[in-house]
Amino acid sequence: MSKPTSRLLVRATGLEVGYGVPVCAPISFALATGEVLAVVGVNGTGKSTLLRTVVGQLEPVRGRVEVLGTTPDDRDAAFRTDVAVDLGDDAFFPALTVREHLLMTCYGHGVADAADVAARLLEEFGLTARSEALPAALSSGQRRRLLLAAAFARPRELLVLDEPEQRLDAGMRARLTRRLVDERRHGRGVLIASHDPAVVAGAATAVLLIDEDEVRPLTPAAAAAAIESM
Repeated sequence: MSKPTSRLLVRATGLEVGYGVPVCAPISFALATGEVLAVVGVNGTGKSTLLRTVVGQLEPVRGRVEVLGTTPDDRDAAFRTDVAVDLGDDAFFPALTVREHLLMTCYGHGVADAADVAARLLEEFGLTARSEALPAALSSGQRRRLLLAAAFARPRELLVLDEPEQRLDAGMRARLTRRLVDERRHGRGVLIASHDPAVVAGAATAVLLIDEDEVRPLTPAAAAAAIESM
């Protein structure tokens, strides 16, 4: 069987991100299918701002970013069809149960066999016993797992995650790492900001270390060591 042709998903060229003023050095990178690019650095260096710019929630200060060959716009339905995002924002419908949130995500994105997909994700993210609970009754870790499950419920070519390991226990972090490896094996691309050395070392194919003065590439193993020293 021939190897699938790689497709460019994200290209950033001289990209400066921030809120009117750049918060880090210019960033240039390319992300293709079958790749997991991890962005690492201490808090406040612009990792989350970069991700929000890539998914079209923020305008670049300078430079350019293209996602799937076009300017990212999270208001565009076609863009949302191809790009699944979890930036850690607790955005829930207070009257919908955990199961209903996942079903709504599946139905809204035209997922076939929505009930089966939701059931598998509930099991995978340890939420089956809480499937009929409302968001207000969940712990912070359970809410994070629900956000992740909803992201994985969506059709996608590109998955963007901001510190998805936050509020997860060690077992769930290991499961998340395996999930990210599966994403690249299925020919998708992942852009992730992370502080977890095991997630970066286990899932990333490339890493960018960001700070105010420079952006430089690291191997996943070197990045894991750098995170340990932060």
